[in-house]
Amino acid sequence: MPSVTQRLRDPDINPCLSESDASTRCLDENNYDRERCSTYFLRYKNCRRFWNSIVMQRRKNGVKPFMPTAAERDEILRAVGNMPY
Repeated sequence: MPSVTQRLRDPDINPCLSESDASTRCLDENNYDRERCSTYFLRYKNCRRFWNSIVMQRRKNGVKPFMPTAAERDEILRAVGNMPY
C-alpha cells in the first residue's frame, strides 16, 4: 500500500475515516449513482468541516499537534455530547 494511502487510512491522521468508508461503500452498492449517496457525502463534508475548525482553533491557541489524536477526538466528541455532524 502506498504511503499516502496508509496515511489516509490511519485513524490518528484522518478523523473522518468511517464517513469516507461509508460514502465509498454507498457508491459501490449503488453502481456509482452519486445522487443516491448525497447524504453520505454531506456527512463526510460536515465531518471535515468540524475537524478543520478544531484544527484551526488548536493552531490559533498554539496546541500541538494541530489534529487531535483518536483518543483526544473521542474525548472531544463526548464533551460535545454527540457527533455534531
